[in-house]
Amino acid sequence: MEKLVAILCVFIAILSVQGGASFAKQLFPLIGPQAATFWRASISALILLIIYRPWMQRYSRSTLGIVALYGVCLGCMNMTFYLAIQKIPLGIAVALEFTGPLAVAILGSKKWIDGLWVLFALLGIALILPHSDFSQSIDISGVILALVAGAFWGIYIVMAKKVGARIPGGAATAMGLTVASLTVVLPAIPHFALSTYTGVMWLKILAMAVLSGAIPFSLEMIALRRIPSKTFGVLMSLEPAVAAMMGLVFLSEELSSIQWLAILFVMVASCGSSLTSRRTEVPVQP
Repeated sequence: MEKLVAILCVFIAILSVQGGASFAKQLFPLIGPQAATFWRASISALILLIIYRPWMQRYSRSTLGIVALYGVCLGCMNMTFYLAIQKIPLGIAVALEFTGPLAVAILGSKKWIDGLWVLFALLGIALILPHSDFSQSIDISGVILALVAGAFWGIYIVMAKKVGARIPGGAATAMGLTVASLTVVLPAIPHFALSTYTGVMWLKILAMAVLSGAIPFSLEMIALRRIPSKTFGVLMSLEPAVAAMMGLVFLSEELSSIQWLAILFVMVASCGSSLTSRRTEVPVQP
């Protein structure tokens, strides 16, 4: 029963994250991806700060320095991802971003079979790129931004392990999101026009932050206590497909059959890596 609850938590977390991303993209014409990133990070940080109260503990300067780097990386990851989905479909962006944690998992392995997962990932990227014979026209700058977001995600995983060894998960994420919101505030300032914000806009901003931050983080922590990290990694490999479906339903983003095949290749690479690596790098994304 516990495993079933954990699996359900993972599915709801995936739906929540991608639902939050679709809310964010709907807000871009009104507030821009920069301001959306700031509100997502700051509201999520406020919620988690209230829940976990990290100020109740004392931390060394070295620990705070690691948290600062972790938070900067988190802010850059979220900003580049939002800039990417402004230009390319949500499902494509998520598939490309998954190359980050996939690279971290494979670089830490010496198994020959991991070369197969690299090949699947490269095939997926090749099919996504805007070649006339393979794909519909797609913005190459959006592809690059999604890959950069994936690189930041990979670094974030490495930094999260270091932070997690010193600070409990909830408090660490609350502190990291606080730094992330400060990291993105400068590029967000030119896009603040609070006098134009309506009540409906504020509700959408709140929904984006809660769906993208507090809800999935809490559900993922529940799941990780009940199922092995390998199982969690396999389940998270479904996220690009869920993102593509969310994009279709809420954003009317229709993908070609080749683009769906590209997403499938990335999912196979992620799932295979989770199953064969000795230590799965869990692709949790707050």
